[in-house]
Amino acid sequence: MTVFDVFSLAGKTAVVTGGTGLYGTPIARALAEAGAHVVITSRSRHRADAAAEQLRAAGLAASGVNLDLSDPDSVAGLLGRLDPALPGIDVLVNNAVHRQGGDLATTTAADWDATSAANSRGLFLVTQAVAEAMIRRGTGGAIVNIGSIYGITGPDFSLYTGTEMTMPLFYAYDKAGMIGMTRHLACQLGPHGIRVNCLAPGGLADGTQPASFVRRYQARTPLGRLAEESDVVGALLLLASDAGAYITGVTLPVDGGFTAH
Repeated sequence: MTVFDVFSLAGKTAVVTGGTGLYGTPIARALAEAGAHVVITSRSRHRADAAAEQLRAAGLAASGVNLDLSDPDSVAGLLGRLDPALPGIDVLVNNAVHRQGGDLATTTAADWDATSAANSRGLFLVTQAVAEAMIRRGTGGAIVNIGSIYGITGPDFSLYTGTEMTMPLFYAYDKAGMIGMTRHLACQLGPHGIRVNCLAPGGLADGTQPASFVRRYQARTPLGRLAEESDVVGALLLLASDAGAYITGVTLPVDGGFTAH
């Protein structure tokens, strides 16, 4: 077996929640390029299908499925909406996030309930459903939670001065909880051959951030830049593939050293 073989996902099925967004799009493509059949989920079936079609047009294996993490019935029906020709789920990437609310003063109870329904309860329900299916199948699997550096450290609000950007309170709460859930499930599911890890990206360059934010973020980061898509997907493939076969319960910051000081 070569080093390339251990990163291969040939013959595997990978589900990416929120697979049409900023992180989800490159993650889905990377998994497909590694050989997996990628199931892209979105609250919009149209968006999921369109994203899958783009991958198929590039000669990759993909399908789209609608999934609303805030709706327990939608989550409960996820496995039944998958292509019956697929043998089972080998990789689950919990990437979807519902964004609603601001800081302590501006977040309402309705905001908190809406984010919790998707980011906490929905995360739990989809992970529960997929993990139980992995256990029944008996061939192990990998669950990768897409967290954030702001589940590890508090935000530096000075980065956002003079911009419309900020870091909402719910995000810190949900991402920190995701890290705790990762450790817990790694211990519970390890005997079944299921690995559970968390990827915690730093700021990702998307071409829309104000120049003042970019300058401050670069100055705050030891590597002097924001993350690129390739930085995120490289680490993701490590945790999703056999290259990370002995890694579980880990939260891996991909942040250019942001959390090192």
